[in-house]
Amino acid sequence: MKILLIEDEVKLGNFLVKGLEEEGYSVAHETNGSEALETAATNDFDLILLDIMLPGQSGFEVLKNMREFSIHTPIIFMSALNESEHVIKGLDLGAIDYVKKPFDFEELKARVRNVQRKFGSTRASILQVKDLKVDLIKREVTRADQLIELSKREFSILELLLSNTNRVLSKSEITQKIWNINFDRGSNVVEVHMHQLRKKIDFDFEPKLIETQVGYGYKIQGELVKS
Repeated sequence: MKILLIEDEVKLGNFLVKGLEEEGYSVAHETNGSEALETAATNDFDLILLDIMLPGQSGFEVLKNMREFSIHTPIIFMSALNESEHVIKGLDLGAIDYVKKPFDFEELKARVRNVQRKFGSTRASILQVKDLKVDLIKREVTRADQLIELSKREFSILELLLSNTNRVLSKSEITQKIWNINFDRGSNVVEVHMHQLRKKIDFDFEPKLIETQVGYGYKIQGELVKS
């Protein structure tokens, strides 16, 4: 499953990202309610783990806005607000579960598995632009039917670009979403990984798919086909 974690406590957020990824889940991490809403609106997720006390928008506001925007991804609240009134409010707003902090990580994993059993994955398993095909389940990439080996980071960057087809992603946005760190203007980590990715999926093929917007970022241009 692909999970969106919305948690502003950095230490807890990093712990949850690491733990969930070790279980085989793909995890995006946001710390601001308003920014998380935008991420949820522009990407497909199978589950959202949502804190309530957030900057930007509270978790309750985020859930209300998601439903108004027809984002019906299953949501589990995680909150230190332990009173029954908060639990009832969260469930009445449409969350499928409510975990009280502090919680045992094994319990959270069990609740995540329960969502997986009930809902499975509602996302497309294959993304394709022209002759580039990415199988998100098998984590296989082919170009013109040729199998291409990518590192974990390269695969994540490619999936991010394809999930945002025709939209320029800034280097800072790529850094935050892939490495979960703030962008360092002195770092060339994005350029290095983009060069390696291009070398594998573009150099020996036509047309070239990854476009550079000088001074800003990167995008893949074309019609995205999901299946």
